[in-house]
Amino acid sequence: MLSVSNLSVQFGKRILFDEVNTAFTQGNIYGIIGANGAGKSTFLNILSGKMDPTSGHVHLEPGKRMSVLEQNHNLYDETSVLETVIIGNKPLYKIKNEMDAIYAKEDFNDADGERVGVLQVEFEEMNGWNADSDAAALLSNLGIKANHHYTLMKDLDGKQKVRVLLAQALFGNPDVLIMDEPTNDLDYETILWLENFLANYENTVIVVSHDRHFLDAVCTHISDIDFSKINHFSGNYTFWYESSQLAARQRSQQNKKAEEKKKELEEFIRRFSANVAKSKQATSRKKMIDKLNIEGIKPSSRRYPAIIFEREREAGDQILNIEGLEASIDGEVIFKNVDINLKKGDKIVIYSKDSRATTAFYEILNGKQKADAGTFNWGVTTSHSYLPLDNAEFFNNDYTLVDWLRQWAKTEEEREEVYIRGFLGKMIFSGEEALKTSRVLSGGEKVRCMLSRMMMMRANVLMLDEPTNHLDLESITTFNNSLKNFKGTVLFTTHDHEFAQTVANRVIELTPSGVIDRHMTFDEYMEDKKIKEQRDKMYAVEA
Repeated sequence: MLSVSNLSVQFGKRILFDEVNTAFTQGNIYGIIGANGAGKSTFLNILSGKMDPTSGHVHLEPGKRMSVLEQNHNLYDETSVLETVIIGNKPLYKIKNEMDAIYAKEDFNDADGERVGVLQVEFEEMNGWNADSDAAALLSNLGIKANHHYTLMKDLDGKQKVRVLLAQALFGNPDVLIMDEPTNDLDYETILWLENFLANYENTVIVVSHDRHFLDAVCTHISDIDFSKINHFSGNYTFWYESSQLAARQRSQQNKKAEEKKKELEEFIRRFSANVAKSKQATSRKKMIDKLNIEGIKPSSRRYPAIIFEREREAGDQILNIEGLEASIDGEVIFKNVDINLKKGDKIVIYSKDSRATTAFYEILNGKQKADAGTFNWGVTTSHSYLPLDNAEFFNNDYTLVDWLRQWAKTEEEREEVYIRGFLGKMIFSGEEALKTSRVLSGGEKVRCMLSRMMMMRANVLMLDEPTNHLDLESITTFNNSLKNFKGTVLFTTHDHEFAQTVANRVIELTPSGVIDRHMTFDEYMEDKKIKEQRDKMYAVEA
């Protein structure tokens, strides 16, 4: 359906893609992965025609339609919400506009009548008469209520705009759907709806995402950008990740017999196949199990940071006690009646439909903001480190990374340049990169620096506000594993479903009318019907 022939992309001396030949076929969902800077977004821009390659070409099968998730959230500010969605089907929208223009003519003639007749036939074949109702249904499924359908896009907030643009991309059942980070700024319920929608989608989807749960839920193939090439592998992200790790281990096992390696591979595929059979995609994607090819997966060139949290000392049983905590913004209550007692070993997702609430909660606990009411007391044996949502204040200086990290050294040994360089090297700041100044760092580099700072502090309580923001999949995966293994207490807020599900053993939700506190996994919490009813009531009180 969509193919790429002899595609090369070069910026100066840097080669992103070198003679790439590949195809994307109907019925498959391809997750594009690659290290930061590998060219994921560039590749999507070339597929969608927004950018030209250095050489080679992209071919879309004649008569097929491509739709792209728009990244410019302000592009349609002067357009109504419903019309913005319909614009997603450009051929249909063009016909609709031409018919409207002809009908508006004061000197309507026979030629106009004949032209309208032709257009009406095309419009009907494209199901145009149901366009308004279909667009409205999509918007409603994505949480945009009917009273917003005829308002201008500029009157919506940022998160609502994202949902409308997602509806635009999905509208009219495009043959090829291209999406770059579609889950950004979407809440749990909307992401779940999108996962279910795509799992049953019969056309071609090509998606870039840092959300591992999303990639696992929807992808039939992983398309790996590595060594300036693109290779497709059957299966979802977890299968690709685990198999690439297995391939690397087997390559290093020089003395292991071929029969033993083969047995290990067969056992791996059996285990993965059993997992796939239980997934949401089982009905429509079972055939992909027959195509799994572990031999085709090569060890990756990616580098994974060494994120390891250690504690200077173990905390006692009493970690944190909170009584009657309340906060508001400009007179609007964002949470109240927060009574919580944390115990050693708790790993807690702090959740809210209002992200301002979770950030204010952390800022209060770290003395950055005052609560409207209530108290909190840390246990005397606790030490805590905090990864804030906004880390800008830490980088308003011209320190090299060596000097920047030295600020949190606790011993003479840790202050030595050799020690700090070794530490930075494990966090993928090797050689000259360690002498960068803090002002020039990218978002992902800043987060890796903040994680280095937290590791140097060796606290027994970690607080993390959206810790996966700006990180690549390699860092997210390593970070996730480190928190699973951490023996201390963790409070964190994240939009990364896999992070929440695999790390947390407790969920605390902050609402404008109180708190919900449950010792269970994130999925158990979100899927519990009684809890859902309770949540709806608690948010409705203030609505």
